[in-house]
Formats: sequence, structure tokens, C-alpha cells
Amino acid sequence: MGMMKFDIPHSLPKDEVKKRVEQLLQYWGTKYGVKADWQGEGARIAGKVMGIQLDASFKITDKAVEGEGTDPGMLLRSQAKSYLQKKFGSVLDPSKTLDQVKGSLD
Repeated sequence: MGMMKFDIPHSLPKDEVKKRVEQLLQYWGTKYGVKADWQGEGARIAGKVMGIQLDASFKITDKAVEGEGTDPGMLLRSQAKSYLQKKFGSVLDPSKTLDQVKGSLD
């Protein structure tokens, strides 16, 4: 299986981005059993999301969250990219507080 790249822009300080992304990873861990291993400004994640094996890594830069993950194949690729854009976009929305992010993950 190939790899799928993703790049989600943000306008927040890196430490705030990390706190918000940690909330998203906690949500995925609770809901899907996804495991996350932080290494500095990035993380590796592994598990199954909606029945599809997910192995990905990403890093937080000053302007974006950049990464790559397992490509689920042609039939599910656009859905997977949309899901990642939606979830990361929601947690990185500068108009939301961290508490609002926590409450908006479902």
C-alpha cells in the first residue's frame, strides 16, 4: 500500500497546536483504539479507524501540520483526506478555545 500526504495549515502558536492535536489523538484513542507516540514536535499514530488500518506520522511546523499516512486505496482516498482535513481543521480553528475543541470532536 502506498502513502498519502496531508498538509493542514494553521495560524496558531506551535504549543497551542500540539495541545489541540493531543485532544484529537485522545479522541481517536478512545473511539478507535489508535495509539500515538509523540516525538518532539510530531507523532506516529497506528490503529484502525472505521475498519481501515491507519499508520501515519506528522510534524507540527510554524504554519501547518504536515504528514503522511497509509493510503487506503483509490475508493477511500478522498474520504480519508476529507476526514483528516475536517478533524484537523476543526481542532486548529483559531476562533475556538481549547475547551470548545474538546467538546466538538464527535
